[in-house]
Amino acid sequence: MKQHRKDKDLLKLLKKNGWNIVRINSSHHVLQKDGKTTVVPLHGKDVPIGLLNSIS
Repeated sequence: MKQHRKDKDLLKLLKKNGWNIVRINSSHHVLQKDGKTTVVPLHGKDVPIGLLNSIS
């Protein structure tokens, strides 16, 4: 995974890799896969590296 990724691109990649959107809270998409949950904020910016590391 690239270290700098736009939020919408990350959301598409996660959905392609089996993550499912559980709910959407304003601009925050909550996704789940195999019991693991993560939140992807869609603010039109690059995703922080810490979030990318926590997902992988």
